[in-house]
Amino acid sequence: MRSRNVLIVSALTATLLGGLWLKPKQPRAEAEAFVTAPVVTAAVMTAPVALPAQATQPKTRDGRRYPLVPADTTELATLLAAVEQALRDPATPADALPDLGHQQQVIYRVLSTEQPRAQAVINGLPPRWRSVAERHLAARREFVRMSRGRGPSMLPAWRIIQPEAADKLLSYYRKAEAATGIEWEVLAAVNLVETGMGRIDGVSVANAQGPMQFLPTTWAEPGIGAGSIRDPHDAIQAAARYLVRRGGLQDIRRGLWGYNNSDYYGRAVLLYASLMKEDPAAYTGLYHWEIHFNAAAGDLWLPVGYNQPQRISVQEYLQTNPASRSPNR
Repeated sequence: MRSRNVLIVSALTATLLGGLWLKPKQPRAEAEAFVTAPVVTAAVMTAPVALPAQATQPKTRDGRRYPLVPADTTELATLLAAVEQALRDPATPADALPDLGHQQQVIYRVLSTEQPRAQAVINGLPPRWRSVAERHLAARREFVRMSRGRGPSMLPAWRIIQPEAADKLLSYYRKAEAATGIEWEVLAAVNLVETGMGRIDGVSVANAQGPMQFLPTTWAEPGIGAGSIRDPHDAIQAAARYLVRRGGLQDIRRGLWGYNNSDYYGRAVLLYASLMKEDPAAYTGLYHWEIHFNAAAGDLWLPVGYNQPQRISVQEYLQTNPASRSPNR
């Protein structure tokens, strides 16, 4: 579709999973600074998950805090296993899922740049979660490899918006799979790494647009775009048709190369897709991932409500939005 790097993401480019343009700082949070945050809990088996928090941490406008990552590997492995379980547990309250998903995301972002520590955490996980963690970390590292060491001092001109409901998006992915044969898990993973399931409302440096980041010229090709390039339903259907056109039914890796000319990108998408294919409940956590941007000042969280019609310097933004700065240093 275009030959450009992805963000975050989001994520997961300047269009994904949160600004994957450079290798993040080596984050570390001091264990003694943690206090229990009783409002961020979810039912897991017979006990809640108490996510770590600092009483002095700044909050976003809607009262949320940047997730903290324990420095102690045993404590971190215990937390990660509990979060993974809670995200899949149907008894977990819906209002606990956003913070659980964000905690999961930040743990993997931190560990992806700290290989020895990451391996110690994996070794401390119950067997059920080891392969899950390994694939999350492998996917994140593919995007880090795409960064080429760039650390922007400016934040992008984006709006970060609430995505469509998880069940609606899932229905769009499944509809596209039924129509084209492209697996829904692949479409969900592309949506994740392109715009964080539609959270990023903005235009990339290559002029890619909408929740699946189409170039207008590609959208206009006969048999690809129909409806609105900015509509999640229409864009997901178009993405499936595009992957078919680029050979995705014969070899999905070839189709993904057509979508973004990078082996790193294709491997990361397929790793995320494999998590959902193995366990569809993994979609819940990924749906709740937030947009992060790897700037020169570190890994910044751009929450829903971020709205910059023009690029803004990181330092200027942080003066009025300190909750976006990572406490995991």
